[in-house]
Amino acid sequence: MYKKYIKRNIDIFFAFVSLPVLLVVFIFVAPFIVLTDKGSIFYNAKRIGKDGKLFKMYKFRSMTIDAPDIRLPDGSTYNAVDDQRVTKVGKFLRETSLDELPQIINILKGDMSLIGPRPDPPDWLDRYSEDVRIFLTVRPGITGYSQAYYRNSIDSEEKMKNDVYYAQNCSFTLDSKILLKTAVVVLKKENTYADTSSAMPVKDLEIYIVQKSKEETTSEKINS
Repeated sequence: MYKKYIKRNIDIFFAFVSLPVLLVVFIFVAPFIVLTDKGSIFYNAKRIGKDGKLFKMYKFRSMTIDAPDIRLPDGSTYNAVDDQRVTKVGKFLRETSLDELPQIINILKGDMSLIGPRPDPPDWLDRYSEDVRIFLTVRPGITGYSQAYYRNSIDSEEKMKNDVYYAQNCSFTLDSKILLKTAVVVLKKENTYADTSSAMPVKDLEIYIVQKSKEETTSEKINS
């Protein structure tokens, strides 16, 4: 009942209530983003949504224009305190998690939920084994179980296990705990950055993603 009906209604209510906050942040942040390198205000990236469908996720842009795609060996996104790709305003947005605020629009569109597994890039579709694809039965979230309790302190394999746990135990109680924990983590700035000692540019993976996007050969939905 909660997972199928109530959760979505809560999401819609939250999104509408939060729209004024998004507008205020946009008014103050947008000029700084543009003045940094004359680039776009938003970063729009394809992500994997519910049932494996791809959608465009919105974020305030925190990196320089045409920043290279850098991943950790496990395929997760490179995220370090000294990342030269991140702008000064971008660093502030990331540390306060304000860069995620535009995803309120994704909630209204039905692409995302307030709470759920954080969405992965399209190339991750091929990485999901059958036993972890269960987390694709729920909408991805602005925050989630892994994001709240571990943020960037765990690898991608552990994240997927946590996402499966969430999908199997989704409830109002669990979502409430995740929301409260997220608030604490953001305020304390816990685990904001990952261990990037073994990070490396993965140009082949970056090219692969671009080609898959251009040719539209990435599946829009995982075959059941």
